[in-house]
Amino acid sequence: MDVDPLIHRLGEIAGDEHVVTHPHQLRTYESDGLLQYRVAPRAVVLPGSAQEVRQVVRACFESSVPWVARGAGTGLSGGALPHEEGILIVLSRLRRIVEVDLENQRIVVEPGVTNLEVSRAVGPTHFYPPDPSSQVVCSIGGNVAENSGGAHCFKYGFTTNYVTGLEVVLSDGELLELGGKELDSPGYDLVGAFVGSEGTLGVATQVTLRVVPVPETIRTLVAFFGHTDEAGQAVTEIVAAGIVPAAIEMMDRLSIQATEAATHAGYRLDAAAALIVELDGPEAECASGLDEVVAHCRAADAIEVRVARDEGERELFWKARRAAFGAMGRISTTYYVQDSVLPRTRLPEVLRLIDELSAEYGMQVANVFHAGDGNLHPLVCYDGSTTGEAERAEELAGRIVKACVDAGGSITGEHGVGVDKKHYMPSMFSEPDLDAFQRLRCSFDPDGLANPGKVMPTPRLCGEVPGPYRQHPLERDGVAERM
Repeated sequence: MDVDPLIHRLGEIAGDEHVVTHPHQLRTYESDGLLQYRVAPRAVVLPGSAQEVRQVVRACFESSVPWVARGAGTGLSGGALPHEEGILIVLSRLRRIVEVDLENQRIVVEPGVTNLEVSRAVGPTHFYPPDPSSQVVCSIGGNVAENSGGAHCFKYGFTTNYVTGLEVVLSDGELLELGGKELDSPGYDLVGAFVGSEGTLGVATQVTLRVVPVPETIRTLVAFFGHTDEAGQAVTEIVAAGIVPAAIEMMDRLSIQATEAATHAGYRLDAAAALIVELDGPEAECASGLDEVVAHCRAADAIEVRVARDEGERELFWKARRAAFGAMGRISTTYYVQDSVLPRTRLPEVLRLIDELSAEYGMQVANVFHAGDGNLHPLVCYDGSTTGEAERAEELAGRIVKACVDAGGSITGEHGVGVDKKHYMPSMFSEPDLDAFQRLRCSFDPDGLANPGKVMPTPRLCGEVPGPYRQHPLERDGVAERM
């Protein structure tokens, strides 16, 4: 398709300085945080306002050119992977905090505002609970697309629990208002349908978020165990006792070694697992809950339990956890990050299976994850300079996903499906389910121009634009999957 007239039109809308077409510059945008997939778009445009986004999308619609919206590019499922014949719409210039309304516990922001900036804008009296480890750089627009979570989602919930209103541009350029400041709008829950739709229904240009008051007290501990089974048992016992921590995070030996080398947080290198538990709320409630958590950890044979003495030590505990993904570069310069969910009572057996798969493939696997809701993040380490190793790492990660589904879990907890896990959608959903998903998608985007080739396992209805093909390593029938 001839997109040169379209590129000229994009320059008229956003300014030529905000349109990228040089091959070397396009390489900056050829993947998101999942580097295993790379596609250079035909062009990149960085609109500076919602009106410019609307005009850009309309221009693509009139030219029948697909487009992909991108935030900070920190996603880990290939959700922002460009289309090779399409336009990549980068929203990083939309950084305004439109309104702060603490009386009603609301904040209105543009999609390029970072997750952490929201909490800073409403502090010190309020905060925004969904807190991915990448919250310093990840954007609210991307959080909305992927329904992002974080360490504190066990108690507080995910992005979808905090989005009350959206300003959305549909694939034909139409502007749509969904929800508002109210907590539960009458009628169909279109806000709920849009959050987590991974950019396949349109692009959000303004987001209304709910924020909550800062708790009276926060108490944090880290417990060290001689085996991941014992840490998993402690998690089960804590939750079974009716305790609802703000966060329950686990790291295994390999991730402890990596993070300790990077942060010097004082984690025990002789431990096979570390469990971070954080309680918040009224002082009396936290004090009582903390005693119970310590008792459950010791009953599960913790070799040491440390309670943070002050805010500085608490931040040190969390510094190690938040640095986990980046610190893995000290263990392996290349690794494959996966994301899947299983019932927390099945944690010990699945972690043992991961150890077996690690030995079978001869690849180290680090586990750092949200233990409270069973959201695993295995990091499969491999040698990127060896031919075929990346594919073997992806295959190993895929077997972990399938093990989680077989245990009664899900193919994703917070990273989304994107291109990385669309192959596994049929393992969770029947054909009628997938058809229902696609019908919803078509009602928003009948021409299939918004982020085509993502989420759905095979080409379907509503004129979805085909993309390049790539065979997935776990395919049994030899048919290439669309990327």
